[in-house]
Amino acid sequence: MNIQILSIVLLAGMFVIATIQPINMGALAFACAFLIGSLVMSMKAADIFAGFPSDLFLTLVGVTYLFAIAQINGTIDWLVEGAVKLVRGHVAWIPWVIFLVAAIITGFGALGPAAVAILAPVALGFAFQYRISPVMMGLMVIHGAQAGGFSPISVYGGITNQIVQKAGLPFAPTSLFLSSFFFNLAIAVLVFFIFGGSKIMRKQAAVSGPLPELHPEGVTRAIVGHGGTRAAPISHHVFEAEAEEEPALAGLSAERLMTLVGLTALAVGALVFKFNVGLVAITVAVALALLSPKTQKAAIDKVSWSTVLLIAGIITYVGVMEKIGTIDYVAHGISSLGMPLLVALLLCFTGAIVSAFASSTALLGAIIPLAVPFLLQGHISAVGVVAAIAISTTIVDTSPFSTNGALVVANAQESERDSVLKILLIYSALIALIGPVVAWLVLIVPGLV
Repeated sequence: MNIQILSIVLLAGMFVIATIQPINMGALAFACAFLIGSLVMSMKAADIFAGFPSDLFLTLVGVTYLFAIAQINGTIDWLVEGAVKLVRGHVAWIPWVIFLVAAIITGFGALGPAAVAILAPVALGFAFQYRISPVMMGLMVIHGAQAGGFSPISVYGGITNQIVQKAGLPFAPTSLFLSSFFFNLAIAVLVFFIFGGSKIMRKQAAVSGPLPELHPEGVTRAIVGHGGTRAAPISHHVFEAEAEEEPALAGLSAERLMTLVGLTALAVGALVFKFNVGLVAITVAVALALLSPKTQKAAIDKVSWSTVLLIAGIITYVGVMEKIGTIDYVAHGISSLGMPLLVALLLCFTGAIVSAFASSTALLGAIIPLAVPFLLQGHISAVGVVAAIAISTTIVDTSPFSTNGALVVANAQESERDSVLKILLIYSALIALIGPVVAWLVLIVPGLV
């Protein structure tokens, strides 16, 4: 057994052990990274740690720390209630508003993780308060971010279009963007209904009547969670007629106001000035903690350290796999088959599976060039193949081992975090198996010359 196959077997073994035993998979991954890196390949510790996702680590810690403070001081609840006021009780609109906002943010050039870091905590806060599936809300954020991710001025779009143009292949940035947008929109529609969209629409019917006729207790009874659990009562002024007479900033204390300023600074810093999300988030969190020291310990305790260990360990191990050539071994083995349709399908699968554990941005630059030799032969549509590979590589950013999926897990309520993690793992495995096939059938097969 060569070292590349051994590393794949060890990765599969981690999943099996973590499934049947209550052992953190990240801890297993660090152990395996040491075994295969130091003991088998004689790698130095510095080489092993080169794959440690320091950026993702700080993003997870910084964002969850910041939003823990915002949750403790009531800012998240205030924002959620404000969202309900804006949609006049139409709860079913919220997931689609979140999807559209995420698409707009990434479409205008923001990185997907930046959009998810900003929107996921608010979306999941809303899901918790109104007993909407946190998985559904998290997926709407992620797929919204991916829907806009291939616009001509976005990061993903820029990388992909530059590779295509440099290789001398047909250049179709608008087709790439629309393919990704409608693909993710179709997934979002399925996600909405699979994870309880019809129930949310019934809630909408219950709360979307004339506000003066609604009694707060009736509204509370109408907002029922999965399994029949009642939602937490919401402030009476949200739906009462008297709400229109309240000042616009009712309930906005000085502490909440400063938190909103901090969240705005995070958004502006990440989206406008392109600062690192984790560094901005931790800076804002520390500033808020200094203004209100009593919230600091409770907020630190709310950081999902087990999730951080899980993701950091797996990604570090995948980094070791890259260094010993496992990823290149698999990719080049596929690209040497010589059958264009089959090669295109296998490259889509490679992009989906590897991207579930590694950077989608890096993979776009690595996998698309592998398709260039057979695309230049002209037997198959280059535009369709590039779009299919791009979509397959990014739709699995729902994985808990990617930045976007990790942010959703980390911002879920502690009581729901394990179930969210398990569902996202299953969902991401299914999307990694089904997504490439659908993209292949829709975008590549019809373009066979």
